[in-house]
Amino acid sequence: MRQTIGETDANGPPRGASTIPMQVSKNLFLWPQQSYIRKAVELPVTLFLSAIWSKSHMLEIYLSVAEWGNGIYGAEAAAQKYFNKPARNLNPHEAALLAAALPNPKQRNPNHPSGYHARYAANLLKWANGDVDMSCLR
Repeated sequence: MRQTIGETDANGPPRGASTIPMQVSKNLFLWPQQSYIRKAVELPVTLFLSAIWSKSHMLEIYLSVAEWGNGIYGAEAAAQKYFNKPARNLNPHEAALLAAALPNPKQRNPNHPSGYHARYAANLLKWANGDVDMSCLR
C-alpha cells in the first residue's frame, strides 16, 4: 500500500509531511520523539495556534525555533554558524541557502551545498524575485 502521509520509518510511525504550524507546535510545546501520542496531541495544539496567530507571526516563530543542524536552532544561530554574521546581514544567496536546507537541515549544509541544494536555493531566489511564472497556481 502506498504511504501518503510521509516517509516510512521501519522503527515507528510515518515521518515527514508536517506543516509549518505543526512543526511550531512540536518545537514549542511538545517533545521531539516521534510517536502516535505526540501526533494526537500535536493536532489540537496546532489548530489552536493557527486560530490565534497570523501566518506571518507563525512563520516568524518557526524561523526562530527551526533546527538547522545539530544544536543549531533559529535563523540567527544558523546565520552565525554557517556565515559568521547576523541574519540581518545575510545576502539573498546566503538566505536562500539557509531556506533550502530546511527540509532536511541535518543533511544539507549551507556552507557546502550539494548540486541539488544549490539549484533549490537558486529556484527559491527566482521565486522570491518574481522570476518564476506562478500563473499555474492561480
